[in-house]
Amino acid sequence: MRASDFIIATGVQGQMETSKIPRVSIGVPVYNGERYIAETLDSLLAQTFEDFELIICDNASTDRTEQICRTYSERDARIRYVRNAENLGAAKNFGRAFELSSGEYFRWANCDDLFAPESLARCVEVLDREPSVVLTYPKTKLVDERGSVISEYEDGLHLQSSKASERFVLLLSKLGLVNVVYGLMRANVLRQTGLLRNFPGGDIPLVAELTLYGKFWEIPEFLFYRRFHPAASSSYKDDVSLTQEFFDPKTKGRMSLREWRHLCAHGRSVMQAPLDFAEKMRLGRFLIRMGIWKRDVLARELIGAMRHVIHRLQLRASEFVTALRD
Repeated sequence: MRASDFIIATGVQGQMETSKIPRVSIGVPVYNGERYIAETLDSLLAQTFEDFELIICDNASTDRTEQICRTYSERDARIRYVRNAENLGAAKNFGRAFELSSGEYFRWANCDDLFAPESLARCVEVLDREPSVVLTYPKTKLVDERGSVISEYEDGLHLQSSKASERFVLLLSKLGLVNVVYGLMRANVLRQTGLLRNFPGGDIPLVAELTLYGKFWEIPEFLFYRRFHPAASSSYKDDVSLTQEFFDPKTKGRMSLREWRHLCAHGRSVMQAPLDFAEKMRLGRFLIRMGIWKRDVLARELIGAMRHVIHRLQLRASEFVTALRD
């Protein structure tokens, strides 16, 4: 069965009152997404819950993305198309999509993923009903470049503990694919976070930080279809290439220091969260233990960074000597 079989084609929507603030904002960051963006937009416009705005943030695409998105924005008044003058990198483009939003609830949607028509409605129902929940998400099916289902995926992140420390630890112990970052969130809570960090795996510190503000709710229905294909960021195995291609195109030649960045981001999140002293102490002890568990990886990253700096200094010295001789 193909995931696209669940997507209902949509026609021109009725005009909305321009003064009305939508309940939900959907941010669609995109860069060179001509192959899949139309199918993604169709799945979002087919939602049974219709009180939303859809903000497309185009990261200076060089393919037909702009033409496709402008056609959709002319067709449906809920769509706003924004084009960046230059490629900001994925993290900053995700952040910009949120900054431009106005809804009570917010969701990111990748330009190549698909959403069942009931997806948004089910999520809104949970946030309306459960004030202690800050993020809700449906279960996920993984699909290939043609939209055919590869497998079902079990996130298992129905985090209902009343203690932030327990939610935080459980999330980091169970987290695999970060599908939950495409769930529906309370915008006022999301504004208090560091958003998507500008390094590989930058969605992990964000979802971990959200557990410090409230509970996660898993909807037991497969309503999200995450697409895997050769051009997706999930296909990159090299952190350096991933950083340069997706997160920050201006970081050429820099070390990623992934584990150090994650550990420091978690520490900042804990310090800034509205928690009592006892909870922060529990979380602090957990992060210290995490650092001890990963000491070999952290040491390798430091050694690699030192070698990288020494190599760059040697190159600059060689260039300087060459220039003096000339």
